[in-house]
Amino acid sequence: MPRAGRPAGRGQRRVSPTARRQRRAACLFLAPACLMVAIYVVWPVLSTIRLSFYNWDGMTDATFVGLANYIELFHAPTFYTALKNNVIWLALFLLAPPMGLAIALYLNQAVAGIRIVKSLFFAPFVLSGVVVGLIFSWFYDPTFGLLALVVGHGIPVLGDPRYATLGIIFAALWPQTAYCMILYLTGLTTLSSEQIEAARMEGAKGWSLLWHVVLPQLRPTTFMAIVVTVIGALRSFDLISVMTGGGPFESSTVLAYYMYDQAIKYYRLGYSAAIAVVLFAIMLLYIVYQLRRLLRNER
Repeated sequence: MPRAGRPAGRGQRRVSPTARRQRRAACLFLAPACLMVAIYVVWPVLSTIRLSFYNWDGMTDATFVGLANYIELFHAPTFYTALKNNVIWLALFLLAPPMGLAIALYLNQAVAGIRIVKSLFFAPFVLSGVVVGLIFSWFYDPTFGLLALVVGHGIPVLGDPRYATLGIIFAALWPQTAYCMILYLTGLTTLSSEQIEAARMEGAKGWSLLWHVVLPQLRPTTFMAIVVTVIGALRSFDLISVMTGGGPFESSTVLAYYMYDQAIKYYRLGYSAAIAVVLFAIMLLYIVYQLRRLLRNER
């Protein structure tokens, strides 16, 4: 019962039938996407977390072992080798966004033949990881590779534990730089011409114009380029599988390949799931940090 002297329904916002229908329509449009995310993203993540507490070979009944997989993982020397290689991948792979930006600035010109040049820079992105791996395997070959011809003698890049990881990262930077270039080329089309002209009238040019006018407008693009680059560095697998198979002596393995190796070769699906959970946690922490930083800068 409403209180005396106060109209019924006071403090309650009435929702019009039109707004109610719009909300219902929005929910119906979002429902298929939410269902697919729940089935193909949320459920596999939860299933992997659950599987990491079991010992399972994929054929017999799973046995609950608690944190045993994680304890074994944190005591395995290969895990720390893979983690160290992932850090190296992450540090060197972050060269892709600035290199992609530099190429995008060069290609963002209205000159004759620039479309042909763009297609040449775009070509590495459409190549599969297997093709890129084979190309650079031939490039590094110490007997007939192009590197041996340039240097004058053979260098066993992929056969030396000191150089294998660096050689694979160099190969992976080729398509990743092309991808960042595409992102920045798209971002450059959204720049405010009024701000650029006003900055030029104030005397800004060159590095000053790029740093104070262009890059602030490209902040969302830079965020996306960094996130996809970090994810690509942490989930690196195809080039390692093609070029070294994690060798020599597991010196070039990373967490993603270590996870595959344990699951496919040794049928240790629970242990592999524990590796996947650790890798997912590292990705999640980094992405949350970058999102908070982006939102803080936007405010």
